[in-house]
Amino acid sequence: MKFSSCNNVSDFRRIAKRRLPAPVFHYMDGGADDELTLRRNTAAFDEYELMPSQLSDVSRVDLKTRLFGQPVDWPVMISPTGASKLFHREGEPAVARNAARFGMIYSLSTLGTATIEDMARVTDGPKLYQLYIFRDRGLTEEWIAHCKAGGYAAIALTVDTPVAGNRERDFVHGFSASPRSRLRQALSFAAHPGWLIRAVLGKDLDMVNITRSDSAAKAVKQGVRDFIDRELERSLTWKDVEWLRARWDGALVIKGVQTVEDCRKAADAGATAVMLSNHGGRQLESAPAPVDCIAAVADALRDRLEIICDGGIRRGTHVVKAIALGANACSIGRAYLFALAAGGEAGVERALTLLRDEVARTMALLGCNSIGKLGRSYVNKRV
Repeated sequence: MKFSSCNNVSDFRRIAKRRLPAPVFHYMDGGADDELTLRRNTAAFDEYELMPSQLSDVSRVDLKTRLFGQPVDWPVMISPTGASKLFHREGEPAVARNAARFGMIYSLSTLGTATIEDMARVTDGPKLYQLYIFRDRGLTEEWIAHCKAGGYAAIALTVDTPVAGNRERDFVHGFSASPRSRLRQALSFAAHPGWLIRAVLGKDLDMVNITRSDSAAKAVKQGVRDFIDRELERSLTWKDVEWLRARWDGALVIKGVQTVEDCRKAADAGATAVMLSNHGGRQLESAPAPVDCIAAVADALRDRLEIICDGGIRRGTHVVKAIALGANACSIGRAYLFALAAGGEAGVERALTLLRDEVARTMALLGCNSIGKLGRSYVNKRV
């Protein structure tokens, strides 16, 4: 199958699995422990039915809205994901150019393979930078300064990673494979010589926002996972969100919250938005699916926070359900990474075209001609 014949995210995933060495694919595709949360993120959408309003004028469907103070063409944003050049040589720039083309917000990860300044040059579309507060606060403050200079619209603080999740696929297939698995791993890399040559000879797989610091670069060479585990500050509290708020005057997003109580604390600490997220099922096993968190948070805090559903989005119906439940937008991660791995920039363009068309089609079939009109009357949870 060629990516041009893909009709949905699952089609892109099948191509990505063939084109990537097994350790790289499973790093992207896997979750924590038994992957219950990973599967539930998408499956939970099936529990919501859409309730159409017939004989409505849907001759024109308006998907435009606003997010982080920015006009956007539809209520989907690019979620921050690490090391995009692992999956395709075109990496983050390919995704960011598509985000601008589709009127979306692009998010760059701290663990990305492009710098904050690189992405500011790639596109003048609205951008978010996702950060961790490391023990080295000076490094965090450098990132904030670069975001200000680069005109970023928002910063998102990820708060669900005091330690790395137990991603067992990495021990079996991936970068943390046991000695017994390393022969299979070596054979998989050998079967993908183009990827291997680029990894060995190129320098584009570095997590450049971290390695720009000499001390961090030396530490990363001893092992990325160990470095991150050492640097992630387990003692963080909501006071540290206030610390960040004092240094950043743009939109401030807290990524990785799921309860009304934590979302209220985020608003009290100065956040303007929350990403309801369980890190794509890669951290706490048995955490709730983000879509199941939306209604309660929206009922309590919609007047204080923008709400983004982050996790499990694979279809336009998922987007419409999340907005109807009370989210302002959804964010996608694997949905574009599979497409990036399958076909680079052109693959991402096709994936976003399919997803946007699905959103518009669903809205028309639902009998709702504007994203701003979506509400609970259009969705019902099955019992």
